[in-house]
Amino acid sequence: MYLDSFRYPLAGEFAMQADLARVNRTPSDWGLEVGVLAEVYRNCSIRRICQVDIADNYEHKHQELSQGDPTKGLMKMAMDISKALFRILAAEGVKFDAGLMQTLLVRYQRMAENSISRYHADAMINGLIFDRHEEETAVETFSHALKLATDEFFADPLGTPPIPNWMRVSAALPGFMEDLREAVDSDNRSAQVVGINAQPLLAHKETA
Repeated sequence: MYLDSFRYPLAGEFAMQADLARVNRTPSDWGLEVGVLAEVYRNCSIRRICQVDIADNYEHKHQELSQGDPTKGLMKMAMDISKALFRILAAEGVKFDAGLMQTLLVRYQRMAENSISRYHADAMINGLIFDRHEEETAVETFSHALKLATDEFFADPLGTPPIPNWMRVSAALPGFMEDLREAVDSDNRSAQVVGINAQPLLAHKETA
């Protein structure tokens, strides 16, 4: 219910208080968004979590399906997100076995095929273009991605370690936060100097 309450959890845009950001650990792959939602759920009261619109339009990556290559495109995204969800649930005590994964795979494929039939009928009634073959190909690709993700999860349940949180970084490098702040301030000062020096040039161009 928690994940399902978010309209578009894969937007890649989020904000949080510094104290929460210091303790969250997130995946380093395409499981980033669901990993962030899981960490926020674990480290924060649900009453303090909400979704708001920050823009009217979103830039979509429009990545290729990459049907035959699980190392890139939407196929890799589906695998990374699936494995992230498996590890999140396993960390909460959910036990995964072969029977459960087989049921999940078959259930996904059936629900996806039913959705294709409904959307195809809706498109026909409304005179819309609907490439059913392309949609069927996508379902086959994501089904294969889910199976590969299952195999990789069983082979290595821990997988790639999440990105260390800022508390871990500060423990390993006690002066890192101060050094980071100084680097950002220095970069901002340099940007301001460049902006000031560029003003006469811009003014000259405008009057030319």
